[in-house]
Amino acid sequence: MDRSMVIKVTVGGEAPERCNQAFTVAAAALASGVGVSLWLTGEAAWFAVPGRAEGFELPHAAPLADLLGAVLAAGRVTVCTQCAARRNLEQGDLLDGVRIAGAPTFVEEALAEGARALVY
Repeated sequence: MDRSMVIKVTVGGEAPERCNQAFTVAAAALASGVGVSLWLTGEAAWFAVPGRAEGFELPHAAPLADLLGAVLAAGRVTVCTQCAARRNLEQGDLLDGVRIAGAPTFVEEALAEGARALVY
């Protein structure tokens, strides 16, 4: 059985520790050989826009842009359809490799055999 993690980030800079923790767990899971699907929802959707992750700072934490880069390189990053629409974000506004998908896709991934879902 393949193991995977579906991690949903529901916050951005307004809750920096929780936000950074989600990205850190995603990168650590990938480094451990676990497949990762990282969902950016709410204010976290902005981190899918080029240059936004570079502006995030949290003392004693790995740079968010580096963590996001690791997930983009070895996992999957998705922006919630409704969250993108509420922010007037379209596919062309996002980093290469980021997709836009909705709740049915999240549910399918979260309920896949061997998957574990976390929400931050």
